[in-house]
Amino acid sequence: MEDVLVLKDYKTVPDIVHEYEPTLKFGHIPLVIDNGSYQCRVGWSINDEPNLIFKNLIARPRKDRCKKDAEPPVTPPIQIGNDIINIEAVRFQLKTQFDKNVVTHFEVQEQVCDYIFSHLGIDNEGCVPHPIVMTEAFVTPNYSRQLMSELLFEAYGVPAVSYGVDSLFSMYKNDIGDSALIVNCGYHTIHIIPVIRGKVIAEHARRINLGGSEIICYLHKLLQLKYPVHVNAITMSRIEEILHEHSSIALDYQEEIKKWANLDYYEANVKRIQLPFVQSTSSSGLTAEQQKERKKEMARRLLEINARKREERLAEDEEQLNQLLAIQDLIEDGDTDEFNEAIKGFDIKSYEDLQRQISNLTMRIEKNRQRIAAAANAEEMPEPKPSGRFQPPSDPEAFQIWLNDTRAKYREVVQRREARRARRAAMLRRRTAAAAERMRVISHLAAAGDDFGTRDSDWDVYKSISREADSDSEADGERLVELEEALREYEPQQPSNQHHQLHLAIEPFRAPELMFQPSMMGNLEAGLAETMEYVFKHFSPEDQLLLANNVFLTGGCSQFPGLKGRLERELLEMRPFQSTHKVIIAKNPSLDAWYGARDFAGSNEFENWCITKEEYYEMGGEYLKEHHASNKYYKSPAPIVDNTLAPAGDANVVKEEIVVDC
Repeated sequence: MEDVLVLKDYKTVPDIVHEYEPTLKFGHIPLVIDNGSYQCRVGWSINDEPNLIFKNLIARPRKDRCKKDAEPPVTPPIQIGNDIINIEAVRFQLKTQFDKNVVTHFEVQEQVCDYIFSHLGIDNEGCVPHPIVMTEAFVTPNYSRQLMSELLFEAYGVPAVSYGVDSLFSMYKNDIGDSALIVNCGYHTIHIIPVIRGKVIAEHARRINLGGSEIICYLHKLLQLKYPVHVNAITMSRIEEILHEHSSIALDYQEEIKKWANLDYYEANVKRIQLPFVQSTSSSGLTAEQQKERKKEMARRLLEINARKREERLAEDEEQLNQLLAIQDLIEDGDTDEFNEAIKGFDIKSYEDLQRQISNLTMRIEKNRQRIAAAANAEEMPEPKPSGRFQPPSDPEAFQIWLNDTRAKYREVVQRREARRARRAAMLRRRTAAAAERMRVISHLAAAGDDFGTRDSDWDVYKSISREADSDSEADGERLVELEEALREYEPQQPSNQHHQLHLAIEPFRAPELMFQPSMMGNLEAGLAETMEYVFKHFSPEDQLLLANNVFLTGGCSQFPGLKGRLERELLEMRPFQSTHKVIIAKNPSLDAWYGARDFAGSNEFENWCITKEEYYEMGGEYLKEHHASNKYYKSPAPIVDNTLAPAGDANVVKEEIVVDC
């Protein structure tokens, strides 16, 4: 029995409102927010785990126009995070505060912050009296940080805030040393960040504008194109589940494709995913023989109905023909007035028109009589017995052997037909081996003289160059029809649940391969391995060795099975002969950024790295206190004043009079 995987269709559980304990309320405990573009993780710095983990999304459901304005709405006006119970129902109303991995929509960010503080139970009136550690994207623009600081200090009255890069927090949490090549595989982007002796080399870091969201959309399109009848059942949520639980990265993608081209390998390794379906209740419970007899009875009734209609149509045509012949007799007898009066009722304009209608009716009557006679002969003929060539044995074991043999023969004929068609297509192209061989034989025949065709061996030469010989063989065509009829009649019918299954073959490998080959989806950027090689070239051989011996993977997409082995293989190819390399995966790629920020907030020097409200007012919202896990602060340049326009009374201005002819 084949193993069929069932989709779990995970449902979110609404977050509870946590208790705001006195130790939190009066203890000045820092609050840690890992503001990721896929998930937001929030918790107190004294806790081991985050209190809230939810998708960074909000939904604005459409107003129910069937309800009156006086009645309360059934759904809340805005749903945030885990409060979105059925995400597919509001898929087109979803919004996020991110553009790629940078916060740009701060009206949405404010609603997310309201959700965070309310579910943590913070009930202080007018402010949030806790310092905040918040993660931000690598090289976040000053403008985005300025608006975030403005939101936290002005709207929520926080006493202090510190910003850090999530991937750097994750690196220091895993304690892998002070030199590493960080590969942060996120939801929208992949960052490659070199760190040498504790210093982030930002000028040689690179970003690939591709991440988990693009992989999900790509796999969604692949499966919808493969199964167009299940478009509505293949939802984005189910694609996420398939990607998280059944996808992996191939060690060698081209070799993986060749494996799946083998039918035996496909049957042994394909993953069958069962989609939800409703079992049909209209089945009659009849056996196969009873269903066959029922079909025969319905066919017989249909033949009787058609025969009755033909007889009625024949009787009508014969009656109309007799009337037209009677009118023809009038003109032959010389009764012109009666003839003109009679043809008015038959829409006949002249004697020639009458002759034409009589001829048409006569031909139609003859055809109907021939059809009736043919149908009568077909009923009298005995039912043809099935040929013994494809008659299955009655023994169950022998029947299964016969069925497998018939399937193999069918595949063999199909493969021969496809091979002939491929050869014919190759001969139509000029620069192919088949076309070159055909031209060689033709040139040889041209030099042979006019006696070609007199020998029996000439027939083989003719077949090798004749395009007509490459057409589908009549014998193979007839055999294919016979095999199809035998399989259609005797092959067991698939259960209805098999009609609602997804067969995952190369797709779970093809979608994550975008990380290494973005061109598969039309993205012109370099892949992960190529970008890493480009980053290595900016460093000396000694620093390259430091980076290659500590390649650190973090972020949600780094959890794909096979990514570590693939990167080790790519490093082996790009690095010098016999040089060493090492790839390390974060202990918890999704949560290590929050854990690192929590440890940072609990350190003794945390207050020295915080921006206070006074410093915010003095230095501006873009100000950032640098630390080991932060971005580097670059003050925004002063606005450029355009002094190129001369004053109206300036003597240096040259006045030129323009005359326009009207």
